[in-house]
Amino acid sequence: MDKNNKKNNVTDTTTGAATFLTSTLGNTVGGVGRTLGGVTGAATRGVGNTVTSVTGDLGRPLGDGLGNIGTGVEDSLNSVSKGVEDAGQWKKQ
Repeated sequence: MDKNNKKNNVTDTTTGAATFLTSTLGNTVGGVGRTLGGVTGAATRGVGNTVTSVTGDLGRPLGDGLGNIGTGVEDSLNSVSKGVEDAGQWKKQ
């Protein structure tokens, strides 16, 4: 085996290990982010629905606002999580 082949083999092995590590880490962090987003979004929408149910039409703007905040947080965390997963897989935009 000549020096170039040996060097390429070491580079390929190192790159493969780094890709595996960052992919695993990215998928883990992305999954946790999606879970947090889902739980936060659902909980906030639930509070908004409760406010609306308890206060009726008078409190509907507040309840709807809380629900919309929850949806925004969930969507934002999903977007960030997708970016983390893509970065972990070395994807470019």
